Amino acid sequence: MKKTTFAIVGTGIVGERIINQLQKNDCVEIIAVFDENKQRLSEIANKYGLTVASSYDEVLSLKPNWVYIGTPPVSHASLSKRAIAENLNVLCEKPLAHDAFDGETMAKAAEESGVITAMHFPLMYSPPVRHFMEMIEKGAIGDIVRVELNTYFPHWPRLWQQNPWIGSREQGGFTREVFPHYLQLMYRMFGRVTLTEHNTVYPNDSALAETSVLAIGKTEKQIPVLLNGLTGVGQLEELSYIVYGTEGVLKLHNWAELSMAQKDRPFEILTSFDSVKTLVEECIVASQDETAFLVPFSEGLEIQRLIDQLLAVQNL
Repeated sequence: MKKTTFAIVGTGIVGERIINQLQKNDCVEIIAVFDENKQRLSEIANKYGLTVASSYDEVLSLKPNWVYIGTPPVSHASLSKRAIAENLNVLCEKPLAHDAFDGETMAKAAEESGVITAMHFPLMYSPPVRHFMEMIEKGAIGDIVRVELNTYFPHWPRLWQQNPWIGSREQGGFTREVFPHYLQLMYRMFGRVTLTEHNTVYPNDSALAETSVLAIGKTEKQIPVLLNGLTGVGQLEELSYIVYGTEGVLKLHNWAELSMAQKDRPFEILTSFDSVKTLVEECIVASQDETAFLVPFSEGLEIQRLIDQLLAVQNL
């Protein structure tokens, strides 16, 4: 059986996770890896037994089925458009781009070329999350009355994620790094979210990312939405995505723990879920011209526009 080929561009923490996922699948071959950080590139290539490309031009010349782009957001547009111009499918890290303007050029290039695009939103390939989505679709908690996202970080950047850009106002911050996962989930469940008011707080140092975001908005069906993010607080990191219904409440806690409460009853953790295809498996399916569960650039652009709005300074 012919293998689906990938080239890896960007060998940071998340890029390494993608490499691990790819190497677990016998139907995949990583034909090249590239990073402008030569020391990190050498370390990753040696660790995983990968072939190093000397340049991005060489990556493109190898004609992989997929180019994975795991570089900082400011470079997503230029790298993606070059791959698309070579008629190569692109798997890109979130957020889609540095801003919505760049995101629009990426989505337009993809649409005009007809290549397959996808974004790395791991929650979309999590069994608990897919169960969450199915329960909402089936009306398991009644009429939806509110959707909330709450994120609290004692440190930003997080202690395990120190790099030159993740804490910068230009490219980093939790609104770009963490919010997109949940905004994407919200979009899939409830459609486009419109912000009505928000407050974003930045430190005095203009080089540093936001420290607080508080926003209210509504879905296409007028369901109220609350977005709340805060750094530098005295507690453990905590993330919760909560959907409140008239007959129950569903909560996704710290990425993977799904629990449900019903009227006058406490939350109970749910533990039994059907398996789902991984992102890698869905990319393989898509490259075989079959219907796949992917997040295309056009959808990533919707999230990028919301991120841009949140990062703009506005008072409640």
